[in-house]
Amino acid sequence: MRSALVAVLAVVLFVLLCQSQSPRSIPSPMRHAQELQAQNESPHALSLTADPSAVRGEADQLANLAASIPSDIQNANKGLMSKDLILKLKQIEKLSRHLRGELAKPGR
Repeated sequence: MRSALVAVLAVVLFVLLCQSQSPRSIPSPMRHAQELQAQNESPHALSLTADPSAVRGEADQLANLAASIPSDIQNANKGLMSKDLILKLKQIEKLSRHLRGELAKPGR
């Protein structure tokens, strides 16, 4: 009786170990996220467009706009909403999208 119990426990332990080592399929969204992360981590040789001064100007404009946002947010928290805060945020988004597009062009 005791040897039968040991044999059953051994079989159960073996089955559990086999299940823990079986490859698990990764859900599609998780796999996609892992692929995107791998792309972002892979080194890219980036170069600027034909007009680096224009890109630099846009980057400077983006930096200046971004630097002005914290004080506008502080004022908004005090009830003093700047009328151009939303416009600044939209311009930041537009410049960022354009710069990202310039850097992501093929062959760059």
